[in-house]
Amino acid sequence: MYRFLLSRQWVILTLIGLVLIPTMIELGFWQLHRHQHRVAQNTLIAKNLRAKPVPVTELTSPGHRVPSADYWRRVTATGTFDTAHEVVVRRRTSADERIGFHILTPLVLADGRAVLINRGWIPTAADQKAFPSVPPAPKGTVTVTGRLKADETTKASGIKDLAGLPPRQIMLISSAQQAKALGRTVLGGYLEQTAPEPAGSSPELIPDPDHDSIGSHMAYAVQWWLFTASVPVGWVILVRREKRDREAAAAQTAPEPAPANV
Repeated sequence: MYRFLLSRQWVILTLIGLVLIPTMIELGFWQLHRHQHRVAQNTLIAKNLRAKPVPVTELTSPGHRVPSADYWRRVTATGTFDTAHEVVVRRRTSADERIGFHILTPLVLADGRAVLINRGWIPTAADQKAFPSVPPAPKGTVTVTGRLKADETTKASGIKDLAGLPPRQIMLISSAQQAKALGRTVLGGYLEQTAPEPAGSSPELIPDPDHDSIGSHMAYAVQWWLFTASVPVGWVILVRREKRDREAAAAQTAPEPAPANV
């Protein structure tokens, strides 16, 4: 009664099941790895945010590529803001998901080098081709505290570095690009300003990155593995049902025995 397993329909069904099992196992491990990455990232963020601020020059230098271990490290920088070379970064969201700009202002250090400071978020202007009204940066010598971030790239951020933008508007924060525009040496990476607080709460300072949520990756991993287990179980159930249906059909079509001669 199991010869039906050699039929085309059952061979195809069995092959599909054999393909689904390793595929769903792999998808489960993929979600597990994403969970582990998220946990490790949250641990790193929390550790770096708790660390005592250090001078920015201890962690970066011109042309330096900020490693992931130093992301969100709290650093300080003392200098004067160069508002003449201030630019805005397009298509950035606020804490409540409104679209606007980030203000990027060079801070010139005592040795003449500069570090890029992301001073925070402002709403989009009515005319997106015009330079928006930007809250003024503090004048004179100021000490900025912020979170160290790496230069942005299209590959890492998914943001396209568009050409032909209006003057003083950019898509990606790149110390190398801004060094060319400034005509001076710029430290690698940039700072997300956390202090001092801007007057009038504008621009809006960028909040700390989320390091409490771990997402649903672990739940998705378990789901994929449960789906994996359901494939052979479902196959067995279908086989037994097919066998039972065939036996019932055979019993109904079997010829009745001839009456015995008296």
